[in-house]
Amino acid sequence: MNLRTFLRRRAVDSRIWLGRLVFWGGAVGVGLLAVLFAELSSGMTHYFMRAARQFWWLPFIVTPLGGVLCVWLTRRYFAGAEGSGIPQTLVEIQRAQTVGHVKEKSAWRPLLSIRIIFGKILVGAGAVGCGFSLGREGPTVQVGASLMNAIHHLLPAALRIQRVHLLVAGGAAGIAAAFNAPLAGVMFAIEEMIRGVEARMSGLIITAIVLAGVTAQAMKGSGGNYFGAVPIIAGEGDQLAAAALAALTCGLLGGLFSRMMIIGTGSWRGALGNLRRRRPFVFVAICGLFVASLGAVTGGAVYGSGLEQTQALLEAEAQLPWYFTPAKFAATLAAYFSGLPGGIFAPSLAIGAGVGHTLAPLLDQSAMPGMVLALCMAGFLAAATQAPMTSFLIVMEMVDGYDLVIALMVVSLMSSGISRLISEPLYATLARQMAAAPQVGRAREE
Repeated sequence: MNLRTFLRRRAVDSRIWLGRLVFWGGAVGVGLLAVLFAELSSGMTHYFMRAARQFWWLPFIVTPLGGVLCVWLTRRYFAGAEGSGIPQTLVEIQRAQTVGHVKEKSAWRPLLSIRIIFGKILVGAGAVGCGFSLGREGPTVQVGASLMNAIHHLLPAALRIQRVHLLVAGGAAGIAAAFNAPLAGVMFAIEEMIRGVEARMSGLIITAIVLAGVTAQAMKGSGGNYFGAVPIIAGEGDQLAAAALAALTCGLLGGLFSRMMIIGTGSWRGALGNLRRRRPFVFVAICGLFVASLGAVTGGAVYGSGLEQTQALLEAEAQLPWYFTPAKFAATLAAYFSGLPGGIFAPSLAIGAGVGHTLAPLLDQSAMPGMVLALCMAGFLAAATQAPMTSFLIVMEMVDGYDLVIALMVVSLMSSGISRLISEPLYATLARQMAAAPQVGRAREE
C-alpha cells in the first residue's frame, strides 16, 4: 500500500467517524429538546393552574384568547406544526421512501424542519399553558424527526444512511425521550413508523433512542419513572377480571375516540365543521370557552395534559368525580379539533386512568386501584392509537408494573382489536388524509 492510498483511506475513515459523531450529536439533541419541551410545558401548566385556582374566571379569558393567538402563530409562521406531529412525520417518511433524493418540481412546504421544531415546542407549550388538553409526547416525535432530518446533509455518503432512516430514528428517539421509555421507543418505530423500511436501520433506531434516553435521564435524573414507582398489587384472579373489564370498556371508548378524531380532522360536516373551515379563529375561541367551562365544572381537572391528575390517581392521593373521564374525553377532542400543536398520548393516559378510577370499586380494588388504573391506561391508549405493543410498554416502563406484563399485553391487544371494529388506525389514517389534502405542505401563495 503506497502513501497516497493510505492517506485516502484514512480520509474516508475520518469522514465516516465525523458522520457518526454528527448522528450521535443529533440523538443527544433530541433528548435535550425533549427535556426542554417537558420543562417548558410543565412550567406553563403550573402557572396556569395556580392562576386558575386563584381566579376562577381567568380561563374564560386566557384559554380562548390564548388559543386564537396560538392558532394564528401556527398558521402564519409554523404551518405544518398543527396537531400531533406523528401524521406529519409519517407523511414525510412515505415521501422519503417514494421520492428519495430526487427533488420535485412542485413547491413543497416541508413538514419537518428547524422552523417546525421552534413552532412545535413554543406554540405547543403555549397551548398547554392556556389550559388546552394536549400532550407533548406525540409532538416530540415530529421534533425529533425534524432535528435528525436537518443533519442529513451533514452525513457522508459512505455511511449509507438514507433520509428515511434518520426520520424513523429521530421520531422513535423522540417518543423514548419524552416518556423516558426506551423499549417503547423501539416498539413505536416498529408499529407505527417503519412500515417497510429495511431492517438494517434497527441499529440506528436503537442507538438514537439510547443516546436520547441517556441524555433525558442525565438532565432529569434516573431515579424514577414517568409517573414514579407506583406499587401495583393484585392476585391472578383479580388480574383476569380486571383485564377483561378494562379491555372491553377501553376498547369501546378508545375506538369511539379514534373514530371521532378521524372524522373531526377530516370530513367533518355540519355547522361546526363549516365554521372551522371558514372561521378558524372563531372556532378555536369557541373550543377555548368549551374547555374553560369543563375546567370550571371539574375544578380544573381537565386542564393541561393530565399528568398531575394521572399521577395523583396512581398514588391514591386524589378522588376525582365520575364525570372527569367524559369531561377529559371531550376537552381533548375539542383541543385537537382546534388545530393547535399538541398530541393525545398523555391525555389518553389520563382518560384511561379516569376509566380505571371508575371501574376500581366494581372490582373491589378501591383500596389499591393502581392495577386497574394501569390496565385501563394501557387499554385506552392502545385502542386510541391501535399500537398495542407500544402502549403496554409505555405503561410498563412508566410505572413499577413489571408484575403486570401479561395482563398489560392482554388488555392492550384486546382493546386494540375491539377498536379496529369501530375505527381505522388513527395515525395512518390521519397521515393518508394529510397526504391527500390539496394544500398539504404547499408553499403559501403570496
